[in-house]
Amino acid sequence: MADIKKLGQERVLQARAFDICKVLLKMPDEQTRTYDLVDHRDAVAIVPINSAGEVLFIRQYRVGAEAYLLEIPAGLLDENESPEETAMRELREETGMAAHDLVKLGGFYMTPGYSNEFLTLFLARDLYPAPLEQDDDEYLKVEKIPLSEALTMAQSGEIRDGKSIAGLFLAEVKSLA
Repeated sequence: MADIKKLGQERVLQARAFDICKVLLKMPDEQTRTYDLVDHRDAVAIVPINSAGEVLFIRQYRVGAEAYLLEIPAGLLDENESPEETAMRELREETGMAAHDLVKLGGFYMTPGYSNEFLTLFLARDLYPAPLEQDDDEYLKVEKIPLSEALTMAQSGEIRDGKSIAGLFLAEVKSLA
């Protein structure tokens, strides 16, 4: 593949959760093109499975969907925090549980056509109570659903959150290994 060279980047909007930038690229045909980029901190998502084989989901309102969605716990990395540290913190904040066993399942770019956000997925097992205070802007409800039922819900379209669907299927593969 021919080289593409980044010539510059300018922030045009600073928002609470992300910035919008204009990125200038030199293309293989020597043309220059400007692209929009959502500059977003990296994140984690966790598939917490309790001893009964239930996944701990979060139901919360999502402005982009204009609906309450069923999701696995997730959150943004704080400065100087590893994905593993973030996963343990978010699990405690959102579900009130911690995990003795945290396994990295993989990771992916959420929407690489316009955002640089990278999400790392984890499987959390051997859960125990260890609540942390939730963020003040989160209104969450924890729901426990057997893994097999959650997989069926993902296949039928009842679970509509992409990171949750990816996490469930990667957790299923890991649990079969």
